[in-house]
Amino acid sequence: MPSKIDNFLKSTLGKLILAAVILHMFTYFGTRLFTTGLYHYDMSIRADELIPLLPWTVVIYLGCYVFWAVNYTLGCTQDEENAIIFILTEIIAKSVCLICYVVIPATIARPVIEGTGIFDKALIWLYAADPADNLFPSIHCLSSWICVIAVRDQKRIPNVYKAVTVVLAIMVCISTLTTKQHVIVDVIAGILIAEISYRIASRLQPLIPSP
Repeated sequence: MPSKIDNFLKSTLGKLILAAVILHMFTYFGTRLFTTGLYHYDMSIRADELIPLLPWTVVIYLGCYVFWAVNYTLGCTQDEENAIIFILTEIIAKSVCLICYVVIPATIARPVIEGTGIFDKALIWLYAADPADNLFPSIHCLSSWICVIAVRDQKRIPNVYKAVTVVLAIMVCISTLTTKQHVIVDVIAGILIAEISYRIASRLQPLIPSP
């Protein structure tokens, strides 16, 4: 007898979620198979030089995974029509990222961390674990803004939490700059791609066939 998991994976929403997970993994990790050795563009502008390095914001940068888990769950568990729009938004946005990472690979000149505090050590670890590529657009910013999209039109979500979500998304975006993981252009592109993908997804949803 089919389990609930089997039935879910056979559903349209289940298939889309599985596709989104696979696409995310390939976009972030798989694209490096094609871009290693290619010229990487530095998209920093003069304003980026004015942003200070704040090692303690690595807590926000790394802690956002909990934020994503909660809001992506909320996005996937709303009514099926809007859940499909949410997942389509993710798929379209990550597809754009994949193209950008291959066609215009970007990098950033990271600072030398001279401090010895716990946040400095965490930042050194982050730099070692996360290569300075796949930067434009910022997936951190894109995913955080998709978290905003996930809840902003849901009537079941309290307005207070919606406001908190916006604040958290902005904090994550700022942290990508103050940890010197991204530059301003990466942040703007991430937010814009999320919003444009949502609008495209809203138009595509009626075309998705039911199982």
